[in-house]
Amino acid sequence: MSKADAKAQKRAKFEAVFPVLRDELLAHFAAEGMPEDAKKWYTKNLDYNVPGGKLNRGLSVVDTVEILKGRTLTEDEYFKAALLGWCVELLQAFFLVSDDMMDQSVTRRGQPCYYRLDSVNYIAINDSFMLEMAIYHLIKTHFRSESYYVNLLELFHEITYKTEMGQLIDLITAPEDHVDLSKFSLEKHKLIVIYKTAFYSFYLPVALAMYMCGIQHGPAPSSDPYELARSILIPLGEYFQVQDDFLDFAGTPEQIGKIGTDIIDNKCSWCVNTALAQATPAQRAVLDANYGRKDAAAEARIKALYEEIGVRKLYEEYEEAAYKRIMGLIETIPAQPTAKQGEVVLQRAVFKSFLDKIYKRQK
Repeated sequence: MSKADAKAQKRAKFEAVFPVLRDELLAHFAAEGMPEDAKKWYTKNLDYNVPGGKLNRGLSVVDTVEILKGRTLTEDEYFKAALLGWCVELLQAFFLVSDDMMDQSVTRRGQPCYYRLDSVNYIAINDSFMLEMAIYHLIKTHFRSESYYVNLLELFHEITYKTEMGQLIDLITAPEDHVDLSKFSLEKHKLIVIYKTAFYSFYLPVALAMYMCGIQHGPAPSSDPYELARSILIPLGEYFQVQDDFLDFAGTPEQIGKIGTDIIDNKCSWCVNTALAQATPAQRAVLDANYGRKDAAAEARIKALYEEIGVRKLYEEYEEAAYKRIMGLIETIPAQPTAKQGEVVLQRAVFKSFLDKIYKRQK
């Protein structure tokens, strides 16, 4: 089987779990005495917002459980790992529905943003809350009797809060309708990226898998496998977002599947922050005059300035340094970790699989 076929098969297996979970949520909703029109509405909310993305975050939970256990999962193990994966996708859906309203975005995943659908509008606020709470209903139903149940709850709560902190800094640093590049910096970008993206996209799926596999917290931060995982996954998430920012500028629509809009949307992107750090006073004046303008000519001037400053070469240097740094962190995990009979321990392969997926990616 080709690599592409294996990937498609893995995705299809994961996708097949979603209708089971959706029907379970709808059955509970109906059992609460909710009327038929509300049931139809909730069905539309779930179907429109949860499946259909890349599903990388959700699939990462399953992949990590398989790597940690070192074998094919039983049906029950697969279902539980996939359920936690879909909980991450529900969290993503909650963030996207609300984020699109805050940004007044037009499209998402190739279709109109949910709040823009006929009759939805501000009801999308409550719908986003329902997507979030579906996570806790599913976890309670399927993990209530597990010793790590509270760990799952605390993890979701902690990561959600951190993501919302990142969203706040992003919104007040780079509002779409007010450009003030003095608020931008590479340090601010790093903070936004770590809190808004890295925690929930990279650390959350792996930590969920670790709890499911029975990995215990260490007695001190220096010996805690969760702290070790975080110390590798947060820089990985930061590297991923910098890549995303660079591809928004340098990637073609055919390559990345969308038209880059970071410049006209006044995004606090790695590219503009790198340009700001390198710019001469004359170049800074060009940035101030043209960044974040809803104007194709202004966008073209910024892109030309990025080329003049050498953003492509600076990105290549960043990527190589990030790869070396993350590989160095991964190598702090013993190549052959010792484990007692039946014990699951952290392995390099978990992090190497993430790094291999994103190193030098083109989309």
